[in-house]
Amino acid sequence: MICVPSGVTNVERRAVILAAKNAGAGEAMVIEEPMAAAIGAGLPIESPGGNMVVDIGGGTTDIAVISLGGIVASASIRVGGNRLDEAIIRHIRNTYNLMIGDPTAEEIKIKIGSAYPLAQELRMEVRGRDMVAGLPRTVEVTSEEIRDALSEPVRLIAEKLCTVLEETPPELSSDIIERGITLTGGGALLRGLDRLLYSVTEIPVRVAENSMDCVAVGTGRALESIDKIREAGAVSDL
Repeated sequence: MICVPSGVTNVERRAVILAAKNAGAGEAMVIEEPMAAAIGAGLPIESPGGNMVVDIGGGTTDIAVISLGGIVASASIRVGGNRLDEAIIRHIRNTYNLMIGDPTAEEIKIKIGSAYPLAQELRMEVRGRDMVAGLPRTVEVTSEEIRDALSEPVRLIAEKLCTVLEETPPELSSDIIERGITLTGGGALLRGLDRLLYSVTEIPVRVAENSMDCVAVGTGRALESIDKIREAGAVSDL
């Protein structure tokens, strides 16, 4: 069982399945990431009510409304943890003439990154290479400036979320308002992201308990109950 972003083409699905079979798999199937994330987060995907999940991974963010074991509305954008890291690297380079790598950007994002104003703003020292002198240098950055740097990719996620909500059938929208939106993936751990999305949609937003592992756990559970998942049309194979 292999996860693919929502919205992939049939050609791309077929290529993934063929790659798995060429690697030695006897049987291969694909499941869309938001469906796997919803299963891993323990959402009642088989109920007739609507469930909304936003899976923020490393390369993509997948958003879906799920009901009766199938995806009713979905979207995928190439904005994720890697894009957030790139935004931090670009900000440090443009503001301080300091070059940092991906691991440092990831550390900044985890330690002081946020999407919504904090009760107590944070600071940290960042070490990198001076782009003018070519020598190591240390600067101090704040959570406010990192939040500004992350504002564009976060805004893209919020806009795509609103687009999917607009495409959701009215009868499922009421369920989502009642049940709320579930965030999964590593990007869901960005401070204040749930509060920001709530301020935009006015719908309760929660972060799944095991957000980092939801997709992997959900894929395993889908494989364990493959017959039921296949009947619902949530997986596809050749």
